[in-house]
Amino acid sequence: MSANLLSWALDFAVLAVAAAVLLCIWRLLRGPTTPDRVLALDTLYINAIALAILLGLRLGSELLFEAALIIAMLGFVSTVAVARYLARGDVVE
Repeated sequence: MSANLLSWALDFAVLAVAAAVLLCIWRLLRGPTTPDRVLALDTLYINAIALAILLGLRLGSELLFEAALIIAMLGFVSTVAVARYLARGDVVE
């Protein structure tokens, strides 16, 4: 019974995070200002990490956990680069 409950909970979580991804994409495309789009992109990569981890748990694939780690590293670097570009106009001094 508990395995069935865990399976149902993972399915529900995947659907909820997928809905959050769609809402972030909508804000990314529609956002009225550049900071709105940057925050949507930041939230999008965090949701992508959550989705990769949840799918890794659901499917039993260790590869998705490594993909989540790569997404996290690239997302952090890209967020810092975009923030520096918006603040100073350049990424590297």
